[in-house]
Amino acid sequence: MASKEGYALLCLENPLLDIQGQGDAAMLEKYGLKANDAILAEEKHMGIFDDLLNNRDAKLIAGGAAQNTARGAQYILPPSSVLFIGCVGADPTADTLHDACKTAGLHVEYLVDPALPTGRCGVVVTGHDRSLVTHLAAANEYKLAHLTSPEIWPLVRAARMYYVGGYHLTACPPAAMALAEEAAKENKVFVINLSAPFIPQFFKEQLDSVMPYCDYVIGNETEAAAYGESHGLGGKSVSEIAVAIAGIEKVNKERKRVVVITQGTEETLVAVQGEQGVKGFKVHDILKEEICDTTGAGDAFAGGFLAGLVESKSLEESVQMGQWLASLSIKELGPQYPYPRQAYQAAALKSQ
Repeated sequence: MASKEGYALLCLENPLLDIQGQGDAAMLEKYGLKANDAILAEEKHMGIFDDLLNNRDAKLIAGGAAQNTARGAQYILPPSSVLFIGCVGADPTADTLHDACKTAGLHVEYLVDPALPTGRCGVVVTGHDRSLVTHLAAANEYKLAHLTSPEIWPLVRAARMYYVGGYHLTACPPAAMALAEEAAKENKVFVINLSAPFIPQFFKEQLDSVMPYCDYVIGNETEAAAYGESHGLGGKSVSEIAVAIAGIEKVNKERKRVVVITQGTEETLVAVQGEQGVKGFKVHDILKEEICDTTGAGDAFAGGFLAGLVESKSLEESVQMGQWLASLSIKELGPQYPYPRQAYQAAALKSQ
């Protein structure tokens, strides 16, 4: 149950079951995939889920990018701090997601669509790369009416911060906009994640509609480059694109927009609206033999970063918390976090 004040952080996106297995170049070629990418499944991809299960010793992991992020934020924050919302089917897969979130201490309010199965994401791991193929199914049927219902909207009103994964712009843009407008109206924090290159490429209109409401924008270098290509910034550096995104006019002028771009093991870039250039924050070294799986590292970074914002930490320490949680996640299989739970301890973070 939520505290009397409600859940501090509300996350909205697509709940999925990850089906993760080891692949190779032949498997990528078979399904027309890139080694490090994320796409929505077409008919030609539908066989990949059984292929992973039957031939690749696949593991089943509760996923969906923002749900991973929500679990990560709750990993750090006090109990009953985070709420996740999305749409699932009425099936055992949804029960698996419920159980995984309950174990993580994450409260969920799923809309249930009895006509479709819960969404799945095939994860093909090759070395330290991963290719994601998502069949949204029920996740694509989320409805604004669920968000604004008498049962859910009071939870929205009680939250202090809203986080929308960019993938949700493929499912229910009106729900994302409802949260964006509520945040601006009530001077709450609204955060969006670019999520994948295809979001700014093929869902540009939906992304551009919510961008003026965004207080924080999170992404990685390939997503930033895709944003640049689709917004007339082709040829610009990642730093220049981050500055351009930060400079977009805001609806709520009470706070400056902050853009955070991760670059794997390279420094994390931060651009602040109205400020010159970017700050770079060095990623702490991790021994290669400690790395198990980078799937969900970006989701984990977002979770740690959001936890820092919820706790009113400085921008620098929030970045540090994101990097710390990502470093824990990549030592696990899939987008997971170690148990017994580890407590975050502040460490020196050097900006360059």
